[in-house]
Amino acid sequence: MKKIGIMGGAFDPIHIGHLLAAEAAREKYGLEEVWFMPSHIPPHKHQAGGSGEQRLEMVKAATHSHPAFKPLDIELRRGGVSYTVDTIRALRSEHADLELYFIIGADMVNYLPKWEGIEELVGMLRFIGLQRPGSFLELDTLPPLIRDAVMLADMPLVDISSSLIRSRISRGLSVRYMVPEPVYEYIMGSRLYEVLA
Repeated sequence: MKKIGIMGGAFDPIHIGHLLAAEAAREKYGLEEVWFMPSHIPPHKHQAGGSGEQRLEMVKAATHSHPAFKPLDIELRRGGVSYTVDTIRALRSEHADLELYFIIGADMVNYLPKWEGIEELVGMLRFIGLQRPGSFLELDTLPPLIRDAVMLADMPLVDISSSLIRSRISRGLSVRYMVPEPVYEYIMGSRLYEVLA
């Protein structure tokens, strides 16, 4: 079966931390592709600063040079609040032959018990949890059903977040090298995030 990693999130904007995480997971577990899936409305975050179209364009710009990285617009096309369980159900119905791995940061591993439909999700995929700066994976505290579905991978410690990038841009500070060059050019060209409420 083809092994596919999925990275979900607002990608508002996508940055080098996302790409390093995807590459670490791909390399550690031999994933043939990693699909980057911008959410329409994340269940746990603010309304995006960039539109769905803008965030998808940045994902396309960030991933186009890597042969194993692909953009996936399924949640943007569906609309509404983006619950992973709904998305994976849809992907399973279209691609029954894929082995799916959902790539998340260590901070999110600890919240898996609160995810919508988690009992169904762990029957459809495995999770790859990546260490990030200041985050600690506490697998022993997870229910056995969830713990058994989590695999671990290390990644370079890069302390960059989308909120930091948005904040810096709104204050007129540089974000060069925090995002891939094509994403930097897109943000500067569209003047995205310059004025945030």
